[in-house]
Formats: sequence, C-alpha cells, structure tokens
Amino acid sequence: MTVVELEHVGEISAEPMLGALAAHSLARVQVTQREGQGRGSVRRLLELDGIQVPVTVRIEDGGVALELPDELDPSRTDRAVTVVQRWFDLDLDPADVHAHLGADPLLGPLLAARPGLRIVGHPDPFEAAMTTVMGQRVSLAAGRVFGARFVDHFAAAGDLVPFPEPRLVAGARPEELRRAIGVTGARARCLVELAGLFAEGLDPVREDPGLVRRRLLAVPGIGPWTVEYLAVRVLGDRDAYPSGDLVLQRALGVRTAGEAEALAEGWRPWRAYALFHLWTHESYVPGESRRHGGAPRVRDEART
Repeated sequence: MTVVELEHVGEISAEPMLGALAAHSLARVQVTQREGQGRGSVRRLLELDGIQVPVTVRIEDGGVALELPDELDPSRTDRAVTVVQRWFDLDLDPADVHAHLGADPLLGPLLAARPGLRIVGHPDPFEAAMTTVMGQRVSLAAGRVFGARFVDHFAAAGDLVPFPEPRLVAGARPEELRRAIGVTGARARCLVELAGLFAEGLDPVREDPGLVRRRLLAVPGIGPWTVEYLAVRVLGDRDAYPSGDLVLQRALGVRTAGEAEALAEGWRPWRAYALFHLWTHESYVPGESRRHGGAPRVRDEART
C-alpha cells in the first residue's frame, strides 16, 4: 500500500469532515468510519482513467493521507491526489474565510470552534447529482435508503462497488426505477433524464460552471436548490448558496429562501463556507445541535 500525505494550508478539522461523509455515504459505495475523536477514514473506489481503484482516505486533525495500491502507475496516482485534494478542499487557506466571516455575530463562534473546517465535496459528480435528486424533499436517512436501493438495482454483488454508470441508468425505464427505488414517477423520470445528460458527456468539473447550471436547470425536476447544492459540492463555487435548504433556514431562524438570501448578503464571496459551518452545527457533528429533534430535511423548489 502506498501512502501519500496530502498537502494542505492551515488547520484541518476532522470531525466535520467525517460527519459530512457519514451523512452522505451510500452502502457498498462509500464506507466512512470514525476511529476516535478527531480521527477516521473513508474507503471507496475511484474511477481513474478508465479503471476502478480502491482508495482509503485517512483524516485527522493534523492532516489527510491517501492510501493507494502499490501497483498503481504514477499518472493515476497523480490523478487520485488531484481528486482527493478537491474532494476535501485542501487548497483552501482558512485564514481568508476567517478574515471575512470571523466578525459576524452568528458565524464568528462557529468559525472559532472549527478553524479548520473545509467544504466536503464529492469525488464523483454523477453520483453526487443522482443522490442529490434522490434526496430532494426527504431526510438524509431516507435519501441514503433510496441511494442504496438504486445501487442494489444496478450494481453487481460485492462489498465495495462503483456507483452505476450514466449510460446504464440512461437506458432504464422510469417505471423500472420507480419500482426499484420507491421514488415518485416524476423523480424517476428526472433521474433517467439526468443520467442521459451525463451519458452525453456533461462534465461539471471541467465545463463552464454557468453552462453546467443552465444544463441542469433544463432537466424537469431540477430546480434552484439542487443546482446550488451541486455548485457547492461539485462545481467548487465558494459563493454558492442553496437558500431554499430547510436545514439552513432552521439554523438561521427564518422561514423563506428570500430571508435566507438577505441574511447572507454580507457573507459574499464566501457564502458556501457559511453554509457548511451552519450545516455542520445543525446536522453533521454528533450531539451538538438537536434542539429541534428529528432528522434534518432538505427541499428543492423544482418542478416535480
């Protein structure tokens, strides 16, 4: 096993990373483990230049390390490092965020509690997009159930499997997905059409972010919440801000997207970091914020 210690700037806050990973990990696709306070790992397959490679990312407050098979060639190793650096936002200098948001009366205490918090993105844009659609209007737990059923329907047996490929899903009938996953007919049609977009070559990491946003919004069933959420976790837009998100609104004490937008105007151009601090406080760190009870819910203001 080859171990690569990944470069980063400033502090690393491991618990928020592990909490976010655990909240979104799909059974058999991604395995997240806490191994003690401020320490844990995530294991999955990465698609690297046409092959699926098993990797483990070890996360602790001191840094992030990537474990790879010894036989992996240098070009794929470099590609894996690039993917994981982006996944865990390791190029961020947290000092820039603190300089802009640290004096805010709501955010200041959260930034002080987690000076090394980073945005946890996603290593697979297609998986991120599909699971986000499956998670519209339901709890995180319910979204993981839909995602697990989706994987079980398409993937082969095995302890660790790749997320189904776009072409495979694009060729499915919506009614087949509706029965297999348990989503509505409209949601199933959205998933098939979204898979078709990726099968045709949509690449959210490399394409112009404005074009990606427009192409996603053209899919019936995808609205502003979904697009802004993916802009945070896939496009790397550090000012993206899904103001229709119910967990965000709950953290802010507001009831509408407009109110959430107004409160965040002074947080530009770092609204995505404000969002992640608020999400972490409400949902990702065990036992920290449970005053409202129940599982966190999300919302998409899309056509359904």
